[in-house]
Amino acid sequence: MESAAFDVNNTFVQLTMVLKLQQLQRSELPSLRYDILEDYVAQELWKNDTPYSLHQAADDILSVTASQIVRYLSRQAVIDGAKMNLEDFKDVIGGD
Repeated sequence: MESAAFDVNNTFVQLTMVLKLQQLQRSELPSLRYDILEDYVAQELWKNDTPYSLHQAADDILSVTASQIVRYLSRQAVIDGAKMNLEDFKDVIGGD
């Protein structure tokens, strides 16, 4: 029997992420989107190692906190900002 991959493309993992998303939206991050949570799980939480079992995947996802998401988004904003040109910030800093 072939073992299932418990990554963000697994249906059961996706269901768990939807449940966690709804919890975070209700409690602390009302504007959080599914794609952001999915990116966090894939790029940060499971960056080096995806779980071998569904219960481990679910435990990992359900233990995500709002502060972890905010730190991840802050870091991504810095990385994305470093890739931009000064002209891209014209609307923020003003000028002709």
